[in-house]
Amino acid sequence: MHYQFDFTALLAYWPDLLAGAATTLGLSVASTLCGFGLGVLCAIGRTGTAAGLARACGVYVEAIRNTPLLVQIFIVYFGLASVGFKVGAFTAATVALVINVGAYTAEIVRAGIESIPKGQLEAAECLALSRTQILLHVVLPPAVERVWPALTSQYVLLMLASSITSQISAEELTAVANRVQSDTFRSVETYLVVAAAYLALSLVMRALFWAAGRAAFPRRRRLGTPL
Repeated sequence: MHYQFDFTALLAYWPDLLAGAATTLGLSVASTLCGFGLGVLCAIGRTGTAAGLARACGVYVEAIRNTPLLVQIFIVYFGLASVGFKVGAFTAATVALVINVGAYTAEIVRAGIESIPKGQLEAAECLALSRTQILLHVVLPPAVERVWPALTSQYVLLMLASSITSQISAEELTAVANRVQSDTFRSVETYLVVAAAYLALSLVMRALFWAAGRAAFPRRRRLGTPL
């Protein structure tokens, strides 16, 4: 068999593919920002002194990390609709991705928090800092700094995993590609282009996180520590 590649059939669909890539990027940015906030709060809850809150956060983290993302998306999309809350595919996809990545972020940040030396906390207490001040100025900044590479990888994986939201008709890049290949019957060419687009988005996201890390953690920049 001799397959003849023909990418010209896709030229008419480049605006649709570009719109799908923009939707993928929008999903990723919204989920990253909200998921980071949710994950940090859960990490604080799991490492805090309130036993009930720590257990609740632990149940959430373990439940999300041990169930498939696709099932979580279906629960949000179809579950909310079944109880009378009609939400669009984009909104449901964002909520599901936030819930999912929040659990993984919580575990990553918790590892960073637990890596802070006890002596550093004791020194902060000797300076009569409040618990909130210790958390905001002594614990969280170095904790996030230490796990920044892991967070970067997790959020890039989140962007790639957003392709699953095509199963609820979210008009992101994979959903657009499915429609394009059904119209053109050029499946190989379509998905090669989409793979290249995901690779480009991954590189862009890594570059943005690297730049954000350089700006947020000047100490690592001075020491030459990789971000």
